[in-house]
Amino acid sequence: MRHAKRRLQLNRFTSWHKATVRSLARNVIINQSIRTTSARAKACRQTVEKLISLAKDNTLFARRRAQSILGDHKLVAVLFNEIGPRFSKRASGFTRIINLGRRRGDDAEVVIFELTEIKKKETKKVKPAKAKDERSQGAALPEAEAGESGQAKEKPADEKKPEAPAKEKVIPAKEKKPQKKFIGGIRGIFRKKTDTP
Repeated sequence: MRHAKRRLQLNRFTSWHKATVRSLARNVIINQSIRTTSARAKACRQTVEKLISLAKDNTLFARRRAQSILGDHKLVAVLFNEIGPRFSKRASGFTRIINLGRRRGDDAEVVIFELTEIKKKETKKVKPAKAKDERSQGAALPEAEAGESGQAKEKPADEKKPEAPAKEKVIPAKEKKPQKKFIGGIRGIFRKKTDTP
């Protein structure tokens, strides 16, 4: 009898259930936050918490246990080098589930399943373009050209640069594409009003 042997099976047979849980655990380690259903998040929570507990130990045996679950050396390195030290002060509660409501199609409860300690991504500041710098320098020029009296020197209107003659654009003539034959000339029999001879 299976008294008190309850498990979130997710209506899958065993190998499919294990694959689903492992896939969710891998995605949580990669992205630190995923959007999934409530049942899947609850089924995966135990595995993710176990992996982070192994990462806190940081022994060879713990790395091999994590490798058997994750199946990827790079993910194991991320787990032990980045995520494990982040949770060194916590005894438990490494993940959280935030409810988002119900999905419209099948009315399933949708949640955000994430780590409680999330590393924020660094945003790079974008430098202004050179054109903007030139405009700002151009605006400062009249002040710099101001004489001792404090009046700005005006540029004479006659000193305009001569415009270069416009180049004539050569437009190539459109080449007529040969019409494809339609089943041995039947097109002539079934000619439409829009077709030109």
